[in-house]
Amino acid sequence: MTDLKTGPRAQARPEADHGPRPADPPRATWPTRLTPWAYLSAALVLLVAFTYIPVANMISYSFTDWDGVSPDRDFVGVDNYVELFTRPDLFHVFFVSLFYLAAAAVQIVVALYFATVLTFKTRFRNLFKGLLFFPYLINGVAVAFVFLYFFKEGGTLDTVLAIVGLHPDKLWLGDPDMVNISLSGVSVWRFLGLNFVLFLGAMQSIPAELHEAAEIDGATRWQVFRGIIAPSIRPIIGLSVILAISGSLSVFEIPFIMTRGFGESKTFVIQTVKLAFDFNKMGLASAMAVVLLAIILLITWVQRRLVPDERAEKA
Repeated sequence: MTDLKTGPRAQARPEADHGPRPADPPRATWPTRLTPWAYLSAALVLLVAFTYIPVANMISYSFTDWDGVSPDRDFVGVDNYVELFTRPDLFHVFFVSLFYLAAAAVQIVVALYFATVLTFKTRFRNLFKGLLFFPYLINGVAVAFVFLYFFKEGGTLDTVLAIVGLHPDKLWLGDPDMVNISLSGVSVWRFLGLNFVLFLGAMQSIPAELHEAAEIDGATRWQVFRGIIAPSIRPIIGLSVILAISGSLSVFEIPFIMTRGFGESKTFVIQTVKLAFDFNKMGLASAMAVVLLAIILLITWVQRRLVPDERAEKA
């Protein structure tokens, strides 16, 4: 006698055991496909209007002799770029960026230190978080004016140094050897909070189980940082490096307000602004801006090649 469950008749109808086949998902209609673009349209219009069109105009101006005022402008080809690369005084200002680049390196190291310390259980850590982030909330113009009085002769810095018995007798903003050190120190004070918050947020996203396992194994805080924290926040460190390099090349606000770019404190961006609005050389200034943009994009590309994103590595 043949079993009804295992006999030929049951084997001939496997769909009876599995039920009906699920229906194919409906295809997306044109309105459904266009819905995301409808939400993105306003942002894309603003992006094109205030980013890509001005960049395209800047590139076109760099091939002309436009003075920024006259409606007429003549095409001069690559003459502006030739003048830019053959005048040492225009490229000398890039050396000033080295001071800010060194300050940015100090800033990243100090931000990493404080973020790591405040990741662990520390007394008054919320107070310290607020104190470290507070300078970044202050307007850059206000910061520049505050430190303008801080560094002036007989100002706050000289008074504090006199109290502890030091009388350096230096013009912090007038001495060519000290002006860029003073200005880069201001940038460290102001932007330290940004890197600190980026690092702290990345560290707090690390699973607590990893810290607990390291604590059980008897790892020191330096070993925890080297083995757990640093590899986990590597993308954020890479982002901070990119921001530090681009920021050091495009410094403008603090030195322009505090020294107007006089002496040895003139940066590449201040030089560009002076050429454009003081000497009415908009074409040459546009060429300088294009070169600066190209340098920043090149440095970013090299950095991403040397330290690729983890998602790109997995792909």
